[in-house]
Amino acid sequence: MVLTEKRKLEPREFSLPEIDDESALLRIEACGICGSDYEQFEGVLRTPTPLIPGHEPLGVIEQIGDRAALRWGVDVGDRVAVETIMSCRFCSQCLAGHYSLCKTRRMYSYVPLAEPPSLWGSYAEYMYIDKQSIVHRVDASLSPELAVMFNPLGAGFRWGVEIPGTGPGDSVLICGPGQRGLASVLACREAGAKQIFVTGLAADAKKLELAKEFGADATIDVQNEDAKQRVRELTDGEGVDVVVEVSSYATEPVAQSLDFVKPGGTIVLAGVKGFKPVPDFISDKIVLKEISIRGAIGVTSTGYKSAIDLIESGRSPIEKMHTHNFGLRDAELAIRTLAREIPGDESIHSCLLPTMD
Repeated sequence: MVLTEKRKLEPREFSLPEIDDESALLRIEACGICGSDYEQFEGVLRTPTPLIPGHEPLGVIEQIGDRAALRWGVDVGDRVAVETIMSCRFCSQCLAGHYSLCKTRRMYSYVPLAEPPSLWGSYAEYMYIDKQSIVHRVDASLSPELAVMFNPLGAGFRWGVEIPGTGPGDSVLICGPGQRGLASVLACREAGAKQIFVTGLAADAKKLELAKEFGADATIDVQNEDAKQRVRELTDGEGVDVVVEVSSYATEPVAQSLDFVKPGGTIVLAGVKGFKPVPDFISDKIVLKEISIRGAIGVTSTGYKSAIDLIESGRSPIEKMHTHNFGLRDAELAIRTLAREIPGDESIHSCLLPTMD
């Protein structure tokens, strides 16, 4: 499925590419759908078109070059999860361990068709795996719709645990009960957080209930409760150690995070806002409380590994988050369902399954 312009996806056929010694061809089993898919569909991310979307690929190695097989430790027939980011490995950011900030990074689903071999996204039956990719072997016995959750759960581990350093005894407030917010609940609980709270809207009632099933100690409906006062009550007036802001488009939680976090605490900003300014953001609160604010884009290999390990262990009830399967030709419906554009139907986690077409 090719994104040809804003809000327009159409089916196209491509020849399978020749695979050299350094690359591979992936037969897609499932592609996860998240808020970034909607932002790309809406044109907010300003990605070049036409292109094949899909940055959460899970599949089976169909063809692979010898050097690629040696580098990645996988072979034909192995199921793998493919990381979104392709990096050079040699620039100063990569050498410092920050490959998500690589100076020449590329991302699957953001590379235009004009760049050979065109198959750079997983809204497809097959995807090209570039030599600059990182892949992770995944248990082949898991259902595709469960295994493909490696991506949102990986974000939960990086954004909710790795970046803020969440550990035993910490209190965490997660702004936004979407799939990344719910994944952050699972990751923070796995890391030993003592208290986990989740905020959302009245329309998020089902997601907030699921957050409790995943281990949240309390949820806050910001439309019908005084969130600032509620956080004070839940933390004996101290505030939380960590705020993880993963809401989509809403700017209010960014400003409110300065009130939610305790002095010396950490705020992680991972929800994009369409480049909108944040009203009522008072920087003096950062100074006076010595707050640390970190941005987060993408997921690290350690985050993905933690996610895959947890999914394979069976300890996590993450399957409760999965609500919809769609065929490739229904990609637009999948995106619009996630964005609440389909009356009476709400998605938390959904994926495209090529075999459904």
